[in-house]
Amino acid sequence: MNMIRIPSHTQIIKTVKILVVEDEYILAINLQETLESLGYKVVDIIDSAAAAITKANELRPNLILMDIRLRGEMDGIQAAEQIWHTLQIPVIYVTGHSDRSTVERATLTLPFGYILKPIKEQELYVAIQTALNRYEREQFLSSVLRGMGDGVIVVDPELHITYINQVAEALTGWRWHQAKGQLLTEIVKLIDEQTQLPVANPIISALAKGTTIYLKSNVLLITKDGTSIPVADSAAPLRDNNGLITGAVLVFRDDTQRRLTEERNFADERARQIEIQLVELQRLNQLKEDFLATTSHEMRTPLSNIKMAICMLEHILDKQGILQLAPPAASWSVNRYLNILREQCEQELDFVDDLLYMQIIDADFHSLELTSIHIQDWLLHVSEAFEQGFEKSQQILQVTVAPDLPPVLSDLSLLNKIVSELFNNAGKYTPVQGKITVNAQLVTNTEAEIPLFEITVSNSGVTIPLEEQSRIFEAFYRIPQSDRWQHGGTGLGLALVKKLVQYLQGTIRVTSTQGWTSFIVQLPLTFSQ
Repeated sequence: MNMIRIPSHTQIIKTVKILVVEDEYILAINLQETLESLGYKVVDIIDSAAAAITKANELRPNLILMDIRLRGEMDGIQAAEQIWHTLQIPVIYVTGHSDRSTVERATLTLPFGYILKPIKEQELYVAIQTALNRYEREQFLSSVLRGMGDGVIVVDPELHITYINQVAEALTGWRWHQAKGQLLTEIVKLIDEQTQLPVANPIISALAKGTTIYLKSNVLLITKDGTSIPVADSAAPLRDNNGLITGAVLVFRDDTQRRLTEERNFADERARQIEIQLVELQRLNQLKEDFLATTSHEMRTPLSNIKMAICMLEHILDKQGILQLAPPAASWSVNRYLNILREQCEQELDFVDDLLYMQIIDADFHSLELTSIHIQDWLLHVSEAFEQGFEKSQQILQVTVAPDLPPVLSDLSLLNKIVSELFNNAGKYTPVQGKITVNAQLVTNTEAEIPLFEITVSNSGVTIPLEEQSRIFEAFYRIPQSDRWQHGGTGLGLALVKKLVQYLQGTIRVTSTQGWTSFIVQLPLTFSQ
């Protein structure tokens, strides 16, 4: 062997221990002498692959010089691969075989050197020092990558995986020895969280464009066992000293905690906004209550005074006989306008009452007074109050009450208001000689299978278009083309009825077909507190 000037023993790290695996004894002894003359320590000489694995585990050398062709079923390449996978000990192949297939097999194990026999001392020293320096750099880089909180995967230009750190192993479920050499697309599978469709890996774009690419949001990583986790990542190309792309690196992390924090912050902010809105809503409700209370007093007082003045005026005119002395046309006009004034005053007073009633129900201020109501007697009594008005308008009223209807426990005043409003509504829209029917019976809720009290108020002469029926209970809503002066009303009646029915834990609906319109109210027989 050619002699070279080597560093003194104090310059060589004395702890560099080398395991020699060589089945030709003479060559092994010569190799040991050369290594020791260079200042390295040979911990043992082994002649088989199986023994090499055993001794590597036992002695933990810093470097292994491995012959490829060895005794036994396993060769040096297989032993080197297993030793690196389990112990991360660098291997330099020392062999007399340089055929293409052997070199290709050896290259796949990413060796730290390949020396052909006969061995030259200078080549041996350079190969060992190069391997040790490379190993030290790679171990430093590996320790950095292992210490990172992010997963790291390195690929070559053809997207074959050349490195995967422990975090990436944990996130993907793939171990390094399983992922090595595999296509990236087989190991890192990404899908869109909303569409569940595959998402292109950013490392592909990084290689194509030669720049850093960031993954879009809402992406899931499908792990080896099929579970999914949200991830955020970026990919960047790797270049050699000449600027040529030699591969790319993918850096990614579990995005679950960040998303949870973001969602929690959003929820906190949303809760804060809701709280602000609630405070503002309470303030507006209070303003509305104050406004309605003030408006009610300010409107009711002058309207009541006007109504009283009309009555007094009628009394004075009648007492003094002024209308009898006036021409018939003038007398008729005075009476007509006085009637209009009276009706409008009553309508506006009803409007104020309805507004206050709705406010009381909305604010839950109404104190329920529950009582047992005998429907047969109650409904006939309510109907009598409207019979005279219906007869005057030449309208026919028909009331039918099922004889087996049991008493209903409810609020009498609210029931009176509901039925009175429905009677008034029916009277407004029923023509002369038209018919109004009222039917009360016991029905069963098909879903809950509980008995209900049902009252239906129907009138002939009007068909409400289907598209209008969904709006019939809106405040101030009027059927198109309806005549306020002919039908009267403020547009609050049915809206108030619906609120009162719901307040009594019931339901109301409308049907209208073939010239008949029906309002069906269903209430529980007993009010549940």
